[in-house]
Order: sequence, then C-alpha cells, then structure tokens
Amino acid sequence: MAHRFEIRKNKAGEFVAYFVHNAESIFWTEGYKSKASAKNAIESILKNGPGAEVVDTTTEG
Repeated sequence: MAHRFEIRKNKAGEFVAYFVHNAESIFWTEGYKSKASAKNAIESILKNGPGAEVVDTTTEG
C-alpha cells in the first residue's frame, strides 16, 4: 500500500498523526499529549474524510 498513517513524536514530545503517501508526508495533525488522542484523530479522519466537500477559495482560473 502506497499510503498510510504514522504516529510520530515531535520535538516537544507530543504525538502527531501523519498521513504519508509514497514516503512523503502529505498532512499531519496537531500535537497531542497522548498516543490515544493521535489514534482518535486518525479514526476521525477515516470516518469523516471520505465524503468531505472540496472547496476552492482561489480566485484564479
């Protein structure tokens, strides 16, 4: 599979959930004090993300 979620620790010692595609970090969450909170963020993205609307707020063509 070319994409996955990773839980890493940032420099502040917080847990951060990263979405990685082809070894490149595409987006990441805020830092959480517990690993469980980072896992909850991933579950929320998986649950709510597939049907998310795409909004283009640019003024270019």
